[in-house]
Amino acid sequence: TRNMTETAPKKSSIYTKTGDKGTSSLFTGERRQKSDPLFEALGTVDELSSFIGIARQYCEGGSNANIDMHLESIQSKLVDVGSCIATPLRSASEDKKYRVQFDEQSASDLELWIDELDSQLPPLKNFILPSGGQVSAHLHAARAICRRLERSIWESVHDEDLEESVAIFLNRLSDFLFVCARYAAMQDGKPETIYKKGVGLKINL
Repeated sequence: TRNMTETAPKKSSIYTKTGDKGTSSLFTGERRQKSDPLFEALGTVDELSSFIGIARQYCEGGSNANIDMHLESIQSKLVDVGSCIATPLRSASEDKKYRVQFDEQSASDLELWIDELDSQLPPLKNFILPSGGQVSAHLHAARAICRRLERSIWESVHDEDLEESVAIFLNRLSDFLFVCARYAAMQDGKPETIYKKGVGLKINL
Protein backbone atom coordinates (compact mmCIF):
# COMPACT_ATOMS: atom_id res chain seq x y z
CA THR A 1 0.00 0.00 0.00
CA ARG A 2 1.39 3.41 -0.98
CA ASN A 3 1.80 6.09 1.66
CA MET A 4 -0.94 8.74 1.32
CA THR A 5 1.49 11.55 2.13
CA GLU A 6 3.55 10.53 -0.88
CA THR A 7 0.61 10.51 -3.29
CA ALA A 8 -1.34 13.50 -2.01
CA PRO A 9 -1.39 16.39 -4.52
CA LYS A 10 0.30 19.67 -3.71
CA LYS A 11 -2.00 22.04 -1.80
CA SER A 12 -3.73 24.51 -4.09
CA SER A 13 -3.24 28.21 -3.43
CA ILE A 14 -6.94 28.81 -4.20
CA TYR A 15 -8.04 28.18 -0.61
CA THR A 16 -6.25 29.94 2.22
CA LYS A 17 -8.73 29.39 5.09
CA THR A 18 -8.08 32.97 6.23
CA GLY A 19 -11.73 33.84 5.59
CA ASP A 20 -13.20 30.96 7.55
CA LYS A 21 -14.10 33.27 10.45
CA GLY A 22 -16.14 35.62 8.26
CA THR A 23 -13.55 38.28 7.51
CA SER A 24 -11.56 39.20 4.42
CA SER A 25 -8.79 41.64 3.59
CA LEU A 26 -8.73 44.76 1.46
CA PHE A 27 -5.93 45.92 -0.83
CA THR A 28 -4.83 48.18 2.04
CA GLY A 29 -4.29 45.13 4.24
CA GLU A 30 -7.22 45.99 6.50
CA ARG A 31 -9.51 43.11 7.43
CA ARG A 32 -13.26 43.61 7.62
CA GLN A 33 -16.34 41.47 8.13
CA LYS A 34 -17.53 39.87 4.90
CA SER A 35 -20.93 41.41 5.62
CA ASP A 36 -19.38 44.88 5.18
CA PRO A 37 -21.11 46.84 2.35
CA LEU A 38 -17.74 47.20 0.67
CA PHE A 39 -17.51 43.44 0.11
CA GLU A 40 -21.09 43.43 -1.13
CA ALA A 41 -20.00 45.95 -3.76
CA LEU A 42 -16.98 43.86 -4.69
CA GLY A 43 -19.21 40.82 -5.11
CA THR A 44 -21.49 42.82 -7.35
CA VAL A 45 -18.53 43.80 -9.54
CA ASP A 46 -17.82 40.09 -9.99
CA GLU A 47 -21.49 39.36 -10.70
CA LEU A 48 -21.63 42.12 -13.31
CA SER A 49 -18.51 40.90 -15.08
CA SER A 50 -19.86 37.33 -15.06
CA PHE A 51 -23.09 38.33 -16.80
CA ILE A 52 -21.13 40.30 -19.39
CA GLY A 53 -19.03 37.17 -19.86
CA ILE A 54 -22.17 35.13 -20.59
CA ALA A 55 -23.27 37.72 -23.15
CA ARG A 56 -19.84 37.52 -24.77
CA GLN A 57 -20.15 33.75 -25.15
CA TYR A 58 -23.38 34.20 -27.07
CA CYS A 59 -21.65 36.82 -29.24
CA GLU A 60 -19.07 34.33 -30.49
CA GLY A 61 -19.37 33.55 -34.18
CA GLY A 62 -22.68 35.37 -34.49
CA SER A 63 -23.93 38.70 -35.76
CA ASN A 64 -22.80 40.44 -32.57
CA ALA A 65 -19.13 39.51 -32.73
CA ASN A 66 -18.33 43.19 -33.37
CA ILE A 67 -19.37 44.25 -29.84
CA ASP A 68 -17.30 41.56 -28.14
CA MET A 69 -14.20 43.78 -28.13
CA HIS A 70 -16.05 46.49 -26.22
CA LEU A 71 -17.40 43.97 -23.71
CA GLU A 72 -13.95 42.47 -23.12
CA SER A 73 -12.55 45.95 -22.50
CA ILE A 74 -15.32 46.62 -19.99
CA GLN A 75 -14.59 43.39 -18.11
CA SER A 76 -10.97 44.48 -17.75
CA LYS A 77 -12.05 47.92 -16.59
CA LEU A 78 -14.27 46.31 -13.95
CA VAL A 79 -11.17 44.73 -12.43
CA ASP A 80 -9.88 48.29 -12.00
CA VAL A 81 -13.21 49.27 -10.43
CA GLY A 82 -12.83 46.43 -7.94
CA SER A 83 -9.31 47.56 -7.07
CA CYS A 84 -10.60 51.05 -6.36
CA ILE A 85 -13.41 49.78 -4.14
CA ALA A 86 -10.97 47.55 -2.24
CA THR A 87 -8.74 50.55 -1.48
CA PRO A 88 -10.62 52.99 0.78
CA LEU A 89 -8.85 56.28 0.15
CA ARG A 90 -8.97 57.61 3.72
CA SER A 91 -6.94 54.66 5.04
CA ALA A 92 -4.79 53.90 1.98
CA SER A 93 -1.12 54.79 1.64
CA GLU A 94 -0.07 57.24 -1.05
CA ASP A 95 1.47 54.36 -2.99
CA LYS A 96 -1.77 52.36 -2.93
CA LYS A 97 -3.77 55.44 -3.94
CA TYR A 98 -1.47 55.98 -6.90
CA ARG A 99 -1.72 52.35 -8.00
CA VAL A 100 -5.53 52.35 -8.12
CA GLN A 101 -6.13 55.76 -9.70
CA PHE A 102 -9.14 55.48 -12.00
CA ASP A 103 -8.88 56.83 -15.54
CA GLU A 104 -11.51 59.53 -16.03
CA GLN A 105 -11.30 58.96 -19.80
CA SER A 106 -13.10 55.64 -19.32
CA ALA A 107 -16.53 57.29 -19.09
CA SER A 108 -15.81 59.38 -22.19
CA ASP A 109 -14.90 56.23 -24.10
CA LEU A 110 -18.26 54.72 -23.18
CA GLU A 111 -20.04 57.82 -24.45
CA LEU A 112 -18.36 57.41 -27.85
CA TRP A 113 -19.40 53.75 -27.98
CA ILE A 114 -22.96 54.70 -27.02
CA ASP A 115 -23.09 57.28 -29.80
CA GLU A 116 -21.68 54.76 -32.28
CA LEU A 117 -24.31 52.11 -31.55
CA ASP A 118 -27.28 54.38 -30.84
CA SER A 119 -26.86 56.14 -34.20
CA GLN A 120 -27.70 52.83 -35.87
CA LEU A 121 -30.86 52.18 -33.85
CA PRO A 122 -34.41 53.39 -34.48
CA PRO A 123 -35.58 56.01 -31.97
CA LEU A 124 -36.89 54.63 -28.70
CA LYS A 125 -40.53 55.64 -28.39
CA ASN A 126 -41.75 53.18 -25.74
CA PHE A 127 -40.58 51.46 -22.59
CA ILE A 128 -39.11 48.07 -23.46
CA LEU A 129 -38.93 44.92 -21.36
CA PRO A 130 -35.69 42.92 -21.09
CA SER A 131 -35.81 40.68 -24.16
CA GLY A 132 -34.33 40.46 -27.64
CA GLY A 133 -32.43 37.16 -27.64
CA GLN A 134 -29.64 35.67 -25.55
CA VAL A 135 -27.07 38.44 -25.98
CA SER A 136 -29.58 41.21 -25.45
CA ALA A 137 -31.28 39.62 -22.43
CA HIS A 138 -27.98 39.01 -20.65
CA LEU A 139 -26.88 42.57 -21.34
CA HIS A 140 -30.14 43.82 -19.85
CA ALA A 141 -29.41 41.71 -16.75
CA ALA A 142 -25.90 43.19 -16.64
CA ARG A 143 -27.40 46.68 -16.88
CA ALA A 144 -29.61 46.06 -13.85
CA ILE A 145 -26.66 44.69 -11.87
CA CYS A 146 -24.60 47.71 -12.88
CA ARG A 147 -27.28 50.04 -11.54
CA ARG A 148 -27.27 48.14 -8.24
CA LEU A 149 -23.48 48.38 -8.07
CA GLU A 150 -23.55 52.12 -8.70
CA ARG A 151 -26.14 52.66 -5.95
CA SER A 152 -24.02 50.67 -3.51
CA ILE A 153 -20.85 52.76 -3.91
CA TRP A 154 -22.19 56.32 -3.65
CA GLU A 155 -21.89 56.29 0.12
CA SER A 156 -18.16 55.53 -0.25
CA VAL A 157 -17.88 58.39 -2.75
CA HIS A 158 -19.60 60.79 -0.35
CA ASP A 159 -17.31 59.56 2.46
CA GLU A 160 -14.31 60.33 0.21
CA ASP A 161 -13.22 56.68 0.27
CA LEU A 162 -13.75 56.28 -3.49
CA GLU A 163 -13.12 58.48 -6.50
CA GLU A 164 -16.25 59.98 -8.00
CA SER A 165 -14.95 58.99 -11.45
CA VAL A 166 -15.68 55.34 -10.59
CA ALA A 167 -19.37 56.09 -9.95
CA ILE A 168 -19.57 58.22 -13.11
CA PHE A 169 -18.10 55.34 -15.11
CA LEU A 170 -20.70 52.92 -13.73
CA ASN A 171 -23.50 55.37 -14.44
CA ARG A 172 -22.35 55.62 -18.04
CA LEU A 173 -21.77 51.86 -18.25
CA SER A 174 -25.42 51.09 -17.45
CA ASP A 175 -26.40 53.42 -20.30
CA PHE A 176 -24.00 51.63 -22.63
CA LEU A 177 -25.32 48.21 -21.64
CA PHE A 178 -28.86 49.35 -22.38
CA VAL A 179 -27.94 50.63 -25.86
CA CYS A 180 -25.76 47.59 -26.47
CA ALA A 181 -28.66 45.28 -25.56
CA ARG A 182 -30.90 47.03 -28.10
CA TYR A 183 -28.18 46.86 -30.72
CA ALA A 184 -27.66 43.14 -30.06
CA ALA A 185 -31.37 42.45 -30.54
CA MET A 186 -31.30 44.31 -33.86
CA GLN A 187 -28.21 42.45 -35.05
CA ASP A 188 -29.71 39.09 -34.10
CA GLY A 189 -33.02 39.94 -35.75
CA LYS A 190 -34.83 39.37 -32.46
CA PRO A 191 -37.91 41.39 -31.47
CA GLU A 192 -37.87 43.65 -28.44
CA THR A 193 -40.88 43.42 -26.13
CA ILE A 194 -42.58 46.79 -25.79
CA TYR A 195 -44.28 47.55 -22.48
CA LYS A 196 -48.02 47.73 -22.73
CA LYS A 197 -50.07 47.83 -19.57
CA GLY A 198 -51.08 44.29 -18.71
CA VAL A 199 -49.42 42.72 -21.77
CA GLY A 200 -46.19 42.82 -23.76
CA LEU A 201 -46.19 43.75 -27.44
CA LYS A 202 -43.25 42.49 -29.52
CA ILE A 203 -41.82 44.60 -32.32
CA ASN A 204 -38.93 43.97 -34.68
CA LEU A 205 -36.18 46.59 -34.89
